[in-house]
Amino acid sequence: MSDLTTLIPPIKGFRAAGVHAGLKKDGALDMALIVSDRPCVAAGIFTRNHAVAAPVLVSRAHLAVAGAQARAVVINTKCANALTGPAGVENARTMARMTAAALNVQPQQVLVMSTGVIGTHLPMPKIERGIALAQQSLGNDWERAARGMMTTDTRPKTAAITVRTPDGEYTVAGIAKGAGMIAPNMATMLAVLVTDAQLTLEQAQGQLSACADRSFNRIVVDGDTSTNDTVFLLANGASGVALRGDADEARFADALVQVMRHLAQAIVRDGEGATKFITLHVMGAQDGAQAHAIAHTIAASPLVKTAFFGHDPNWGRIIAAAGRAGVPFNPDSAQLWAAAGEQLPEEGRGLLLFKHGAAARYEEADAAAIFAQPSVYLTLDLGAGHAECVVWTCDLSRAYVDINADYRT
Repeated sequence: MSDLTTLIPPIKGFRAAGVHAGLKKDGALDMALIVSDRPCVAAGIFTRNHAVAAPVLVSRAHLAVAGAQARAVVINTKCANALTGPAGVENARTMARMTAAALNVQPQQVLVMSTGVIGTHLPMPKIERGIALAQQSLGNDWERAARGMMTTDTRPKTAAITVRTPDGEYTVAGIAKGAGMIAPNMATMLAVLVTDAQLTLEQAQGQLSACADRSFNRIVVDGDTSTNDTVFLLANGASGVALRGDADEARFADALVQVMRHLAQAIVRDGEGATKFITLHVMGAQDGAQAHAIAHTIAASPLVKTAFFGHDPNWGRIIAAAGRAGVPFNPDSAQLWAAAGEQLPEEGRGLLLFKHGAAARYEEADAAAIFAQPSVYLTLDLGAGHAECVVWTCDLSRAYVDINADYRT
């Protein structure tokens, strides 16, 4: 297996494009198109928000009837086409029909993504123009495709790995967008993953769902869950390499989770106004669900996040957040450490801040120096079992308020 790279190589049978359709006023790329030259097995996971956007409804329906025949994903920014009623659903269907006509495929073979402001309708003449431009521009420009799906993102998010097997080699690659409205069970994030490996429908959906639980469902920027969250996995089999057994499936899962985790962490690093990347490692829980619940509650806490922004080692906020996660635990059995960086130190877990119900012995200046670093690793051992979970989050800065206060204007 090759090392992960952010420069996506040519992938057999796939082409991508990013264009300016006029949705953004500044001339920035605002639409993307990903196409396979042959039918794909396609899997999807979607938002768990009950206020579901029109493109999610349409894409779910298309996957249900053409999950093994998908050919394209079309994406627009600036308008989420969410909470737009029957007209919004028809616009999403029209977006798929326009793309299908441009590619000479069936509408059900086209999956649709939208991101941007909720409650506004798609400007269909601009959408039609963007589809035509994208069809004419198709090539191997995955970075432009990634830029074409950005909203408040400051940079594109791309990743790829090539896997070598006794039967040949295949590539797993992906692009994503997201910077705010980010919480587990996905958020206002979109991602398209592609591979030229050969997968069954069952393999594709199983791999995508399992790897999402180790990546996109383990990040928090602000704790909000959007109306449009969507992740697709498209497998066109052009490499001729199939997953024939447990070893093949494990090899593919390793590559897929690395790509998805890189994209997920890139979203956190690009969180709206973020100045810090924070790893939360909760261990010693009775089961994985309890560990995740506590890690998520800490990661989404405004008080914890603002303390990080202020370089304040206020461990009391962290323990208090853990205590309100709905998971019974005894603070007298818990310990909390902090370390600079994205990995644990070679020896130990860093500076011990909290132990057995009270503050540990440490120098405040040492703790403040850790919290002032651009990346911090927190370890909370509940002392109640052997289950653990890692979640990635960021701080909450004044810039986050500025970005979201002026989002529609």
